[in-house]
Amino acid sequence: FTSGLELANVVVSSDLLHHSWAAIEKLYRETSVNDLTSTFSIKYKVYEQPQKATVIAFVSSPTCTIHHLQGQGGRDLVSSADLRENFPVFEFVSTKVNPTFSIHRAAVTLFASHKDQISSLKDQYSKTRPLIVTGNSIGGSIASLFTLWLLESVSPTDTKRPLCITFGSPLLGDNGLQAAILERPTWNSCFLHVASNQDPIPKLFASPHNALAIESNSHASIYKPFGTILLCSKSGCACFEDPESTLDLMVTNQVPNEGLQISHYGVILETLKCSVICRGISELGEWNNVSPLQTGIFEQIEATKVGRTLQQQQNVDINSLVTMIERRTKDLVARKRKVFDPNKELNKRKISMAYIEWFMKVSKPRGGCYDVFKTEESKRREEIVKQKSILTLYWKKMVREVEKMPQKDGAFFITRWLYGGTNYRRMVEPLDIAEFYKKGKKDYLAGRSDHYKLLEQWVKDEKPEGRQSNTNKRTRACSLTEDSCFWARVEEAIIWCKSLGDGETGPEDKELLAKNLVEFENYVMNLIGNYGVSPEIFLKQSSFMKWWENYAIIKGTSYHSSLTYYMTNRRYELYA
Repeated sequence: FTSGLELANVVVSSDLLHHSWAAIEKLYRETSVNDLTSTFSIKYKVYEQPQKATVIAFVSSPTCTIHHLQGQGGRDLVSSADLRENFPVFEFVSTKVNPTFSIHRAAVTLFASHKDQISSLKDQYSKTRPLIVTGNSIGGSIASLFTLWLLESVSPTDTKRPLCITFGSPLLGDNGLQAAILERPTWNSCFLHVASNQDPIPKLFASPHNALAIESNSHASIYKPFGTILLCSKSGCACFEDPESTLDLMVTNQVPNEGLQISHYGVILETLKCSVICRGISELGEWNNVSPLQTGIFEQIEATKVGRTLQQQQNVDINSLVTMIERRTKDLVARKRKVFDPNKELNKRKISMAYIEWFMKVSKPRGGCYDVFKTEESKRREEIVKQKSILTLYWKKMVREVEKMPQKDGAFFITRWLYGGTNYRRMVEPLDIAEFYKKGKKDYLAGRSDHYKLLEQWVKDEKPEGRQSNTNKRTRACSLTEDSCFWARVEEAIIWCKSLGDGETGPEDKELLAKNLVEFENYVMNLIGNYGVSPEIFLKQSSFMKWWENYAIIKGTSYHSSLTYYMTNRRYELYA
């Protein structure tokens, strides 16, 4: 909250708001009197400002605003199910975590009626950077919908995303829409909503009761905000970390029709730009001895003068209001801390991978990483178990988060992290397999962790079968065996060989085991032929070589196959 005033000062003192409002005012001046009195009027225009930013402005007539916001059904929402059927433009907003959402029916209807004309504006983003999309009143709702539509086609790697700045715009959707946008932090940061404490439109869909009634869940608003809200008055302004806290400060008992006019945001912006917003702590009086968070909240309430209005008009206790907002802010911070950021722990994960790489290197002279890890008991092994657990927790969470992402964001994430995930799987899963069979268990593949399956599927989806060209074909042995389940298949082959020689297996079962072993032979030779296994499997002490020695005895000298020829003639000594 201490940064709320600073952020407000930065936003107001910059030219962003002034350029945006200037475009809106210019569009209003260029609009004819007949258009301004039209019931269904939405106007838009592109204003190019050389060496600055291109602005796309949307405005609505006062008549249009009254008709769509206060007419019959003016507060209605349209669900995502109805949107899919009647307005399929916004299907992409749904996510796996938030599959349903609702949007203000009047806003989406207006947008749909102008969609064909507005679609040509999408090209403006590729032509001009930076791009500001702005709008006033319900024109701000159209600006927000257009920006959402535009963001769907913007690459997650694009750092010059469009910025949507609305003035006096009503709330656009429910908590489903809010959650879907918050899932994409880069999207949420693209919206700045400016609201005057004297403008009834932004608070039109908020609860008709006071802020404390909202806190007690009494008739709480089903409309929810997203993005950043700049609450302002002629006396000051502030940006609140939690947009819903801003709404608590804005609600009023009634919204008269005469208030639905074109707001004088230009006057407010000029007044704010020339004023000093921040106050010294010495002016806080009784708030001197409270927490820094409460102090920051109080400063912002005082900056906007909204708290005094609520106190005078609705008998709201300012102390209770600050306490309520403090609690909400702490909840918001807690939620933000839970947001998954794969980059945050990346350096630590690199250290864990380095430990395992080191273990692989020192294990090679003694039979290879897999077999040493399976049989060794040492402090060194304990450290590898610890690092392996850290890596597994990291990648399980990563895979889980990617699966919840919207398809486009998830696809970008998979492409970016595919190499790291593949290396992790090929290095760590063999160690999991070693621990599994060390405990005397069987059939690892039947209970294989889903996160390994998904990491493997990412690779298959990235390189579908038959797409790899001959120029990309491997010409030498890989350092990590491509199939991270290779050692599980070796262990099962060892078990099959033991079953064949135990004297208790029936003829039918023996036939099935022999068939399985032939399939395993073909599997191994296919990997060898494609240089898909590490030379480590041919180390004398390895489990694979022990399997081969036993298998060769079972099959006898009369048996011939590609693998027996390869192994008998020691061709593996040339494998590199």
